This record gives sequence, structure tokens and C-alpha cells, in this order.
Amino acid sequence: MHDITINTICVCGTGTMGSGIAQTIAQSGFNVLLFDLDKTVLEKAKANIEINLQVLVDKGKLTTEEKGKTFHRMSFTDDIDQCRADVIIEAIVENIDAKVGLFNQLEKINNKNTIFASNTSSLSVTAIAAKIKNPENVIGMHFFNPATVMKLVEIVNTHYTNENTTRIILELTRQIGKTPVLCKDSPGFIVNRVARPYYIEALRLVEENDTDFAQLDSLLEATGFKMGPFKLMDLIGNDINYAVSQSVYEQLDKPERLKPSFIQQQKVKEGKLGKKSGEGYYKYNLSP
Repeated sequence: MHDITINTICVCGTGTMGSGIAQTIAQSGFNVLLFDLDKTVLEKAKANIEINLQVLVDKGKLTTEEKGKTFHRMSFTDDIDQCRADVIIEAIVENIDAKVGLFNQLEKINNKNTIFASNTSSLSVTAIAAKIKNPENVIGMHFFNPATVMKLVEIVNTHYTNENTTRIILELTRQIGKTPVLCKDSPGFIVNRVARPYYIEALRLVEENDTDFAQLDSLLEATGFKMGPFKLMDLIGNDINYAVSQSVYEQLDKPERLKPSFIQQQKVKEGKLGKKSGEGYYKYNLSP
């Protein structure tokens, strides 16, 4: 088995999740390269990270000096040939072919010891690894939104993953201040499998005209839930949440109890994705 020293981490994908992961890594003292093919999206991510760091300074959670050092540890690129790192974390679209395609491109320019971690929330990590030249280096590293705040990270092993890959990623997760939970590759892993009924039953109640979004959120928050299901789906993104529901539903052979809701499907079709689009189950102000 090989061993590596982690000097640089590359995060692919500059959405809310990818940007949050990159910021978390940089704040923890690692050099991080953030990659996206879209220059406009990349620049927006860069600006948002700087704003987020300044908010931490304003709240007294980060000094101005620490902010400067954190941002100095970050670099941004739209050139995939620059994506050379000890660990590569993908946080791109939830599509196996896209993830496999990215990893195959990156394998060609990285060394044989580079670890490829997928932030997929429900797709089979085994299916991704099976199409990679060195599948023993592939592992799931599932963060939760917002990645800068949420402590849990699901570390997903496949039967290909070697012990050294697992050990390194577990240790890295701890070093960036997160709590790793090791789990096997299965539909939805642990958290998303357990969480499906929370979302789907809430949607079902609205489908049956038993309640509405706001009332159900208020009731569940009053019983101790930090965030109601509709507020949470808007935070996660209805496109992402619906994709996870669909993935788990199909992988488990379509049990009726986990059938995704037509309400959420319609939201996705209309582009009402939640906070990131300005409207989901609720409306949001997108101004800075």
C-alpha cells in the first residue's frame, strides 16, 4: 500500500457545495484549487467566498489576518490541465457519466496515487469506481449543506477502495474539522436514506390537501426540528433533493412509500429550485 502527504486538494464544481467545501479546506490550512469550466460561475464563487469570509470576520469568528491567509491558500481555474492534486473532490452535477468522465480526464494528468473522492449524495460510488483505471483510489466523501457549517461527512467505501485510501480520507476529514462516519455504498448511504420519508411524507400531506408548506414547517419546527422539510429542501435545492429522491427510489426497486412527489418535480421543471434561484416553496431575495 502507498502513503501520501496531502499538500494540495482540488475541488471540482463551484456551486454552493463545491465552494463551501473549498472554503472549509482552505480555512483548515490546506492549499485548495477550485475548478469550474464556466469562468462566470468561477468568478461568482470567488466573490462569494470572499464575502463569506468577511462575514466571519464581522462576526468575530475569524481575524482579518486569518481571512487573508485563507484566501491566499485558494486558487481558481477554468483549465482542467491545472487540476493536479493529492486529493480531488468532485462536487459537480449528480450524473454518473459526468462524474466518471471528469475522473477519467483527471486520472490522465495526475499520478497513480491521487485519491478521487465523490461528493455524490445518492449515486453508487461503486459504479463510478468501476469505470476508473485505479478504482482502489475512489471513495465517497459526502458533505452536507452548508459545508462550512455542517460537521458530518459520510465516507463511502466500495469493495474496490483500499485501506490506505480510507485511512487518508478519514484523517483528512478530521483535519478539516469534520466528523467522518464510515458507511458502505448503498442507495442514499445513511443520512439521505433515513431523510427521504421526512421530505416525501411532508410533500404527500400537501398533495392530499391536508396542510400547506408554511404550516407544516411551523409544526415540525415547533416539535424540535431545526428546519422544516420545505425550508430545508429550498436550502438544499429542489433539483438536488428531487434527484436524490428519484435515485433512491429507483435503486430500491421503486417502493410506493418512496415515490418522489409530482409537486417537487414541477418545481424543478419551473426552475423554482429554492434559495439559489430566488424561489422554491418560498420566495427569496437574491440581492447581496
